[in-house]
Amino acid sequence: MPAKASARGGKLGGKAKLEGEISKSQSRSTRAGLQFPVSRIHRILRKSNYSKRIGSGAPVYLAAVLEYLSAEILELAGNAARDNKKRRINPRHLQLAIRNDEELSKLLGDVIISEGGVVPYINPALLPAKTKKHSLESQEV
Repeated sequence: MPAKASARGGKLGGKAKLEGEISKSQSRSTRAGLQFPVSRIHRILRKSNYSKRIGSGAPVYLAAVLEYLSAEILELAGNAARDNKKRRINPRHLQLAIRNDEELSKLLGDVIISEGGVVPYINPALLPAKTKKHSLESQEV
């Protein structure tokens, strides 16, 4: 079977198209298996003057990293919401999720979450001291 020629006279690149088969365009996000918009990130990188040239793999990688980080934070915040018997994530749940995770807390250490509150902490020195005398009395019969 001879190679098909395109309208311009050259050979078709990639997979050979069969008669009647319509090629569907796929977004770069779909090709990469991501939910975050690769093309939008590429456009923002080009317009923001980080560099004169942006490679085609850079926005895919950046979109994957952003998607992973957001999924991680949302999973932990969802767990915090479930612990508080809530079905909706609010800023307090985001704050608890980030501050209770060591790596996220380090990454977002300087970030202030509005309406997030503080992580509950009581210094052990302020807690009432446990006496051994009380525990010994309960054991004696």
